[in-house]
Amino acid sequence: MERLQKVIAHAGIASRRKAEQLILEGKVKVNGKVIKELGTKVSENDKVEVEGVPLEREEPVYLLFYKPAGVISAVKDDKGRKVVTDFFPHIEQRIYPIGRLDYDTSGLLLLTNDGEFANSVMHPRYEVDKTYVAKVKGIITKEKMRQLAKGVHLEDGKTAPAQVKMLSMDKKKQTCIVELTIHEGRNRQVRRMFDAIGFPVQKLKRERYAFLDLRGLSTGDARELTPHEVKQLHALATHGKQYK
Repeated sequence: MERLQKVIAHAGIASRRKAEQLILEGKVKVNGKVIKELGTKVSENDKVEVEGVPLEREEPVYLLFYKPAGVISAVKDDKGRKVVTDFFPHIEQRIYPIGRLDYDTSGLLLLTNDGEFANSVMHPRYEVDKTYVAKVKGIITKEKMRQLAKGVHLEDGKTAPAQVKMLSMDKKKQTCIVELTIHEGRNRQVRRMFDAIGFPVQKLKRERYAFLDLRGLSTGDARELTPHEVKQLHALATHGKQYK
């Protein structure tokens, strides 16, 4: 037996919070009866309907995807641009990205059909490290590197402390490559951080998400997360520490 809102979230229809809202609004039925109590538990034999549509309990899917630049982190785009789910026509479940990477940013992106899992992993109260490699215009000074590490002032507030490492520089072309690890997830944050110190990003890639990386994958490739990796992410999302 599982809580009704958890079953709805696992089906990929909505996050648990949104599922709770649907229940409270009387939009969920169990065996033909409207349910408005959040503590209700259901079994696999119970018939659940959400807004008149029977709930199909999908097998959970957890994917690690090497997103190419020039692809939208969404399931559809009103401008007809390529979206991440276009790379998975063979998957029957209704998968969607956990968080997002900008259109021009490549790198590691997670996709799932598990709404509860996605909601918990994205929750800001747990500091999940995300590591980016940026090619920027100009040669960043040590002083500016320290500024990035301490936090820079953006229009939506000062950023949290970050880890910064210079990987290489090309004095002839006046560019350098910098590794930046943050645990926040503001919109276009990495690009805005570099803009704030006067070094615009020319190319950006997310190399790591928590303990996950892109080893063995080429751009456009994907792999399923192992059950152990899912447990590790779940532990990070619920306890703030890695599952052993």
